[in-house]
Parts: sequence; C-alpha cells; structure tokens
Amino acid sequence: AISFDAAWGNEDTQTLIDVLSERGLTATFFVVGDWVDRYPESVQALAAAGNEVMNHSTNHAHFSTMREDEIIADVTACNEKIAALTGVTPTLFRCPYGEYDDHVIQAVISTVMTAIQWDVDSLDWKGISAAEIQKRVLRGIRPGSIVLFHNAAENTPEALPGILDALIADGYQIVPVSQILLSGNFKIDHTGKQCPA
Repeated sequence: AISFDAAWGNEDTQTLIDVLSERGLTATFFVVGDWVDRYPESVQALAAAGNEVMNHSTNHAHFSTMREDEIIADVTACNEKIAALTGVTPTLFRCPYGEYDDHVIQAVISTVMTAIQWDVDSLDWKGISAAEIQKRVLRGIRPGSIVLFHNAAENTPEALPGILDALIADGYQIVPVSQILLSGNFKIDHTGKQCPA
C-alpha cells in the first residue's frame, strides 16, 4: 500500500493524484485537519480520484503527551472535517510523528478506528534525491508493506513514477491501506504487524 501524510504544503498534491491515476492506482492520504481547512479543494480532488482520505490528527500534536479525552476529541474533530468534504468518515488513523503508546492506541480504538503505521519509510521529507527515495523504497518493500511518503516533499513527484512502475513490473498489486489490512482471525506481532492467526 502506498500512503502519504499531508500536514503542511500542497504544491504537488495534484501531481501525485495524476501519477497514480495515470496507472489506474489509488493510495491512502492521511490528512491533518488544519490541512483540510487550508486545502478543501485538494481533499475533494483526492476523494474524487478514488483515493482514501484518512485521519492524521487535527493539528499534528504529540499524542503521547495528551489525555485520552483530548485524543478522542482531536481525532473526532478531524474526522468531521474530512466527512464534511468527502461524505465518508475515516476509519484509519496515523499518529503524528509516528508516535504512539498503549494509551494512544486505546484512545484511537475507542473511536472505532484502526491506527496505521508503515514499514517502509521513504524519508522523502528530508529532501533526499528522487533516486535515493526510489532506492530506499524498492530495497525495503515486501509483500504486505505500507510505504510512507509525504505530499509536499521536494522530490517525491519525481521518484513516485519509477517506484510504481518497478513495483508493477515486479508483480506487486498496489492498493489503498484499507485493502491490505487483514480481517477476521489475525494476531498482531511484537512489531505491530498483522499476521494470520
């Protein structure tokens, strides 16, 4: 699954949509509520292109420092903003900064959402070259991987086509995050990965 976190800029969101659409693919975009407020047209464009628009918090706070009621209020507020624009209430949540602990996860679960991390980090936010992004992702990918990108990272639009084309050539099926999750009888291992029971 290809995923993007959208928390700050919006320079290349449409380019990312186009790169995916040209290949008949969709991805999951975890958006921050403040970003939704600033770029409502992009939220609608993501959804209209068939991408999943999911929750990345209201303002990218450090959830491990927040009380359970504050986390629930934050997640709910972002869900409401997304649903108002797309007509779909998110079911997946990605913790800001990738930070979580047991109390954060319990709070997220209480909102009837699933917390999602990643196992392949493109590090695109560091400004590394498109070639380096591509090398990192393709070296790390495995069946069942969730790849982390950012929508406003400098070289992601240049790196993404080659990554997608290489994965397709290798026989990977690229799907939004919700379609890669296991349902029914599964367990979660010590790394947080779902495994068939």
